[in-house]
Amino acid sequence: MIRFFDIIFSFLGIIITSPILLVLMIIGFFDTGSPFFIQQRIGRNKKLFFLVKFRSMSINTQSVATHLVNKNAVTRFGGFLRKSKLDELPQLWNVLIGDMSLVGPRPNLPNQLELITGREKRGVYNVRPGITGLAQIQEIDMSTPRLLAEKDASMIQNLNLFNYFKIIIATVTGKGFGDRIKA
Repeated sequence: MIRFFDIIFSFLGIIITSPILLVLMIIGFFDTGSPFFIQQRIGRNKKLFFLVKFRSMSINTQSVATHLVNKNAVTRFGGFLRKSKLDELPQLWNVLIGDMSLVGPRPNLPNQLELITGREKRGVYNVRPGITGLAQIQEIDMSTPRLLAEKDASMIQNLNLFNYFKIIIATVTGKGFGDRIKA
C-alpha cells in the first residue's frame, strides 16, 4: 500500500512542481554550472543506486558524508536549497522508479562503514530508503551512526500508513533538518 502512495505522490509531485524544478535547475546552472548532484548510495537489500538532488555545494566538493564537508563548500543558492529542503525535489524521480520511498531511512554512502554495520545488524536495508524519515524529523543525522541506525530500525518496525503520512506532514511543515555540515 505504501508503494502505491509513493508512486501516486511522486508522479503528482513531479508534475505539480515541474515549473519550480525548471526554475531551480536554471538558477542552479548559473550557480555552479551543473544543477544536479548525482551520487551513488546504498538502497534496499544493499543494492547501489544513483540518488539525484539539486546541487547545493561547489562542483569540486569531496564526495563524503555531509557532516564531514566544510560549510564553505555550500553555495549561497545551495544554502537556500538546503534550508528550504528544495534540494530534495529531484529525488521524487528516485521514488517513482522504485529506488526510494517517500518515507524510509536516508540512503547512505558506501564508505560509511560504521552506519552500514549498524544498519545491517538491525535489518534497515530490508526496506527502500526514503527522502525523509523519523530520524530526520527528530533531527538525528549521519554524524551519529549508532543512534541513526537505532532510530531507522524503530521507524521500520512501526511504519504503517498512519506513520507514513505523519512523517510526510511533519517534513512538509518544516520539522527537522538535513545533515549537519562541519563548521
